[in-house]
Amino acid sequence: MTQTLDRTNARPASVGLIWRVIPPGLYGRKASMLVERSAMVNQRAWFVLVGGAFEPLLFLWSLGLGFGQMVSSVAGPDGQPISYAAFVAPALLAASAMNGAVYDATFNVFFKFKYAKLYDAMLTTPMGPLDIAIGEITWALLRGGLYSTGFICVMLGMGLVASPWALLVLPAALLVAFAFAAVGMAATTFMRSWQDFDLVQLAVLPMFLFSTTFYPLSVYPGWLQVVVSWTPLYHAIELMRGLTLGVVGWGMLWHVAYFAVLAAAGTVVAARRLGKLLLD
Repeated sequence: MTQTLDRTNARPASVGLIWRVIPPGLYGRKASMLVERSAMVNQRAWFVLVGGAFEPLLFLWSLGLGFGQMVSSVAGPDGQPISYAAFVAPALLAASAMNGAVYDATFNVFFKFKYAKLYDAMLTTPMGPLDIAIGEITWALLRGGLYSTGFICVMLGMGLVASPWALLVLPAALLVAFAFAAVGMAATTFMRSWQDFDLVQLAVLPMFLFSTTFYPLSVYPGWLQVVVSWTPLYHAIELMRGLTLGVVGWGMLWHVAYFAVLAAAGTVVAARRLGKLLLD
């Protein structure tokens, strides 16, 4: 006897607020299984997992300590002069969280979705599209957090942390990684081929170069300052700089809210798109 599973009716018995936002049939209780699978797969490719952490470190050593020796000081978030290394390090920390999350949530997810057909197999189990979205975003978040933790340790060793507020840097980096992972995965569901990933580079590289990573916002003309101030990496950098340098105010909550909204929107879009592509 063949039993047919009606996915449109299969959902947990307890229905809460989340089910008013996420359509029935997307589930959301087995995401940890996908995280566990990703951890097991990456045990044999740990060098790939940690290799991405070295790029921002090389930038820090070459620019912050190399080129930085030729720069006397830079204006910090409060206008006070700080060393160039102290200016660049928090920005590279934010970029590290971004890179670790984005590349895992885009290239890896696309391969699993289009070629490995991993998610099709998962949907024959009690997992649903929301489980897949949350699981992949969580793994990308953990990868971004791993990169950020290593970078924070290097900053501490180099004496580039000047405030007890830096205790909040890692949670802030995890929030940044979560938001970038969610948006990255949502964007991946619209990708048709590997060539479309040129758009990812087109978005990530200019953000890395121009979101006040290497020089203050004041060097730009007025109209470009407005554009830069709305980019996600700019908000991440401002958040990291404020915490590491002890320049903390109520304005920090704006940056936190920005990433909270970005993370929520990216997760919902990714889950809905996966549900449409995999269940239809």
